[in-house]
Amino acid sequence: MNSIMTKTSAALATALVVLVTTLPTEASAAGIRVKCEKQANRSKVSVDGRGLAAGEYHANIISGSNHKASKPVTGGGEIEFDFDSDKGDIAAGATAIGPKFIQGGKVTGQIVEASGHVVIEATNTCRTR
Repeated sequence: MNSIMTKTSAALATALVVLVTTLPTEASAAGIRVKCEKQANRSKVSVDGRGLAAGEYHANIISGSNHKASKPVTGGGEIEFDFDSDKGDIAAGATAIGPKFIQGGKVTGQIVEASGHVVIEATNTCRTR
C-alpha cells in the first residue's frame, strides 16, 4: 500500500511541477518597446505593446515635465501608439505632440489599462537627427 501511495504522490508532484512551469506569468506576458526621435523642429515617439490580454488600453508618454496620453484603443496581442509633431503623421492617426516635446533626450512610455493601472512601462534614450 505504501508503494502505491508513494508512486501516486510522485506522479502528482511531477504533474504539478509540469503545470506550474508551463503557465505564463504576468511578468513575462506583456512587453513594451519605446522608440523616439528628436529633430530640430520635430518630436516623434512610438510605444508598442506585445503579449497584451484583450481589453482597452491607452499609452502615456512622459519626457521631462511633458506628458501626453493617446486615445484608447481596444485590442490584444500587439498594440501600437504613435505620437508626432508632424502634421502629416497626425492626419494619419498619430497623437499630436509639440515639436519640443522631448526633453533631456529621453522618453518614458506606459501602456495603461482602462482601469488606470499601468500594465508596463519603459524609458528609452531618443535618437537625435
